This record gives sequence, C-alpha cells and structure tokens, in this order.
Amino acid sequence: MDQKVMENRPAEPAEREQGQTAEKKKKPARGRRALIGLAIAAVLIALIGVGLWWLQARHYESTDDAFVEARFVSISPQVAGAIVDVLVNDNQLVEAGEPLLKIDDRDYRARADEARAQLAQSEGQLATLNAQLDAQQTGIDQARKQLAEADSALSLARRENDRAQNLVKSGAGTVQRADQTAADLTQRQAAFDVAQQGVVAAEKQIPILKAQQQQAEAGRSLSQAAIEQAETNLDRTNVVAPFAGRVTKLTAAKGAYAQPGQNLLMFVPRDVWVTANFKETQLTDMRPGQPVDLEIDTYPDRTFRGHVDSLQAGSGTVFSLLPAENATGNFVKVVQRVPVKIVFDEPPDVFVGPGMSVVPYVRVR
Repeated sequence: MDQKVMENRPAEPAEREQGQTAEKKKKPARGRRALIGLAIAAVLIALIGVGLWWLQARHYESTDDAFVEARFVSISPQVAGAIVDVLVNDNQLVEAGEPLLKIDDRDYRARADEARAQLAQSEGQLATLNAQLDAQQTGIDQARKQLAEADSALSLARRENDRAQNLVKSGAGTVQRADQTAADLTQRQAAFDVAQQGVVAAEKQIPILKAQQQQAEAGRSLSQAAIEQAETNLDRTNVVAPFAGRVTKLTAAKGAYAQPGQNLLMFVPRDVWVTANFKETQLTDMRPGQPVDLEIDTYPDRTFRGHVDSLQAGSGTVFSLLPAENATGNFVKVVQRVPVKIVFDEPPDVFVGPGMSVVPYVRVR
C-alpha cells in the first residue's frame, strides 16, 4: 500500500527541472537538423537550376554588343530653286511616293513649254521638207517624160533629115527641104539637151533635200530630248519619299533656296535589322537561318523573333578606317568581333529605329 502511494504521488521539483532540461536539449538538435535539411534542399535546387540553365544556355549564343540598323538616306533636291512648301514634319511616318517638299517650278515649266515649241517647229520643217521631196520626185518624173518626148522627137528629126539629105544627093529632093530638116534636127537636139539637163538638175536636188530632211529629223530628236529633260526637271521640283519610312533631321524650310545635292532631311526606312557583333569564338556553330530571340532595351517585357541572315566576311576591325597592323613586334592577341546580320521574322509592331540596343539569343544547337 505504501508502494502505491509512492507511485501516485506528484513528482518532486527536482525531477521536474531535470525533465525540462532534457526537453530543451532536444529542441536545438531538431532545429539544427531542419536547417541542415533546408540548406541541403536549397543547394540541390540550386544545382538542379544551374544544371537546367546550363543545359538550356549551352544551345544559345548571345551578346550585348548589338544594335538596330537601317539604310537611311539623305534626301537632296536634284534641281535648284526656292522651296515653296514643306509637306512633312519631324519624325512623320510617310508612304512611298508621298510628297515631302516642293520647289518653285515656274522656270522649269517655261523651259518645258519652250522645248515643246521647238519640237513643233522642227516637225513643221520636217513636214515641209517631206513635201518638197515628194514634189521634187514628181518633177523628176515629169522631166524624165519630157526627156523621153524630146528623145522621140530627136529621133524623128534625125530620120527626116537623113531622108532629105539622101534625096538631095540623088536629085530627087529639094535643097530647101534638106535645109528645113537640118534646122529641125538642130532644134530637136537642143530640146533634148535641155530636157536631159533638166532631169540631171532635178535629180541633184534629191540629195540636198534628203540632207535637209536628216537635219530636220536631228532637230526633232534634239527637241524631244529637250522636252524629256525639261519634263524630268519639272517632275524633280516635287521631292517625294523614295520608300516608306520616317522623316528625321528635317532642315528644309519654306522660302529657303535649295541647291542640288543639299541635304534637306534624313529618311529612315521601315526595313530595319539587327547587327550583332559576336566574338569570333561564338561563331563556331552559327549559321544563316538559325532562329534568334531579340530583346530590345526599349521594350524589356517583349521578345521579338528573328533569324540569322548572314555573317560578315571579315571582322569589324578589318573594315575600319585604321585597321590593325599585326605585323609588328608588339602583337597582342585580342578576340575579334564579327558583325552578324539578324533580320526580323515579322516587321515590329512598335517603333524601332537605328541605334537602339538589342540583346540577341541565337540558338546554335
């Protein structure tokens, strides 16, 4: 009975303290094991993440030395004159063939009218010469007929004279008749000579008229060329956009006098691409046609699709103003960069202009 009372009695304070101390020792041990487990899990996750990243990244080559480029052009007039109207504003988007500015065309219009008048005059001269040539050919035909008639009359007169002379010699004819036929023969011979000279003179006029005709045709050709030149210059007074793009650096002003070749504005086309300067060691597996993800700094939350178009046939320094000369005693090997042209699969639906920074990711494997 004493033993049961002993078992059911409450624990002494000393025993309670000893139990609490043991519990306190167990809690730090469990906490350290939990931290160690978390650390191991974090390291494993990090290793897995790095492994996955490496497995993915090893298929790509990228560089931050990449920029948007375009073949922008300088718009200059081809004729001189006062600017009467500027039809565009700074940074305006225009379509191909849209007018940009207009130059005073009054002088060029007058020259075109003058050239047309000269053409009409040349054509009139040519028509006159053609008519004269036809008339001269008719005159030649008439002169030849007259010559044939004179020749026939001369032959008749010659036969009549021969008979008359024979009759006089035989005593059967009169001297008077013989004299008359001789005189008639002389007249017919003179008429034949005149007709023959008329044919020769008429025929000699043909080369002269043809030479004048060629000269008139040359004048007509010159007049036509003058018209074409004048109309071309007249059209050039309207300066239009060569292709679709955007107006930049506009310096043209109404009232200013423009000279041929003077830079009035810069024109940036819509057709843009990316030039990425990759290290030469990154080009081992790079080929045209490989897909590219493009990240433009202006639009950090978007990715544009493109592909490799071509690789430049030489490093960038080779085509610089002062290319490197490595044939010296102070040579230091430097990894070269080679420009790679990357084009967009589809035109960007946002504003993208030359000089914008791009980070391309080329899938090479």
